Amino acid sequence: MYSFKGIGLAAVQIGILKRVIVVDVSSNKEKKNPISLINPVITKLSTQTTVYEEGCLSIPDTFLEIERPKICEVEYINLDGKLKNIKCDGLLSTCLQHEINHLDGKLIIDHLTKLKRDIIIKKISKNKKNPNRVIV
Repeated sequence: MYSFKGIGLAAVQIGILKRVIVVDVSSNKEKKNPISLINPVITKLSTQTTVYEEGCLSIPDTFLEIERPKICEVEYINLDGKLKNIKCDGLLSTCLQHEINHLDGKLIIDHLTKLKRDIIIKKISKNKKNPNRVIV
């Protein structure tokens, strides 16, 4: 995650089929402060929304403006096995929603209209460097 300048990673993105995410929205100047969440569940979303330009380690070199609820509450188990609840807004809220979406099989392109999604998929397909690769 850090080597690709990411601020979040879901276990499923690296082939681990567990409901685990790690997020770290600390700035480059701050000490790293990763938060690990096991079995995270969004329990509440605000009606007020915000828009961030999001990138995704699963779709390199693609950045999209995504509208999401501004505030979210998430219940999860921490690394000590304790049930926790976090209420957050801003970038942390967006990051948690993004990563939990991965656990539910959803990518940032799934927030787009069909037309925009098809354009992005076509662009990604053209950028593939290995034409012999088979995608199932």
